[in-house]
Amino acid sequence: MTPAPPREIAPGITLVDTGYVRPGVAAAYVVRGGRSAAIVETATSLCAQRILAALATAGVRPEDVSHVVVTHVHLDHAGGAGALVRALPRAKLVVHPRGARHMIDPAKLVAGTMEVYGEAAFRRLYGEVVPVPADRVVEAPEGFELDLGSRPLRALDAPGHARHHFVLHDPTSHGFFTGDSFGLSYRETDSPAGPFMFPTTTPVQFDPPALHATVDHMLAEKPERMYLTHFGMVSGDVPALAAALHRCIDGHVRRARAAPAGAGRHAAIRAGLEEELHEELGRQRSAAPRSEALRVFAEDLDLNAQGLGVWLDGQAKS
Repeated sequence: MTPAPPREIAPGITLVDTGYVRPGVAAAYVVRGGRSAAIVETATSLCAQRILAALATAGVRPEDVSHVVVTHVHLDHAGGAGALVRALPRAKLVVHPRGARHMIDPAKLVAGTMEVYGEAAFRRLYGEVVPVPADRVVEAPEGFELDLGSRPLRALDAPGHARHHFVLHDPTSHGFFTGDSFGLSYRETDSPAGPFMFPTTTPVQFDPPALHATVDHMLAEKPERMYLTHFGMVSGDVPALAAALHRCIDGHVRRARAAPAGAGRHAAIRAGLEEELHEELGRQRSAAPRSEALRVFAEDLDLNAQGLGVWLDGQAKS
């Protein structure tokens, strides 16, 4: 399948299907202001040309891009940052203070990702991770604001999925660019009742209380839409979507704690998450067959189970 072409989903915001893994998995966004534009999320260096090509669709010249923003430095969000900054003469990279050094020298980040995926899969998924020159990196702590010209974008610290995560508030559209902090919602599992929500607990910094707090921090701004990296815009009753996400986070924790210790723990956690997915399809009134949902979420279930295992090990040590 070929990714869908870029399209405007809100005034001044163009959704780009980066083609990472398969269509409909990882989004980037082109955000236009009065005098410049930003690219939010980058997927991998293998996706950079697709994002650059989307600028023309959004009516943006490469030299008009002032910022490339990554919500956190997991490589399905930030792996293409160096390639994009190299191609955009004026762009600065905006990144969480805890993640900035990994964009300047990605060696440790690459090694950690290889540990999760293996080297062969890493090369196939991520290609080359290009370092970003230090003088083109801007750190974005809580309250950091960049202005594209009559369009301010404000960073809120957003731990829970990762400690190097922020979300970006766009008051103009009453929305948030959420990275992984508002979970996953793939279009294959939509229904007339609305988007289907599921959390992501990938290794290695899952923190349930912090993630609950981050979701509530966003809700305090009364958003009307959320721009997810995985995948696209969700809107409508945002508090109801958040409630489903809160419930699923608690469900993940409960199923992880119920898994027996030992060699079979990962398989037990994953099986529990499969059952949670099935139950949530019913609770959220998704019409997607269980087999289709399992196909769509297959990799996420594996990664969520891995992340929950790391979290359990950390709990045992504390």
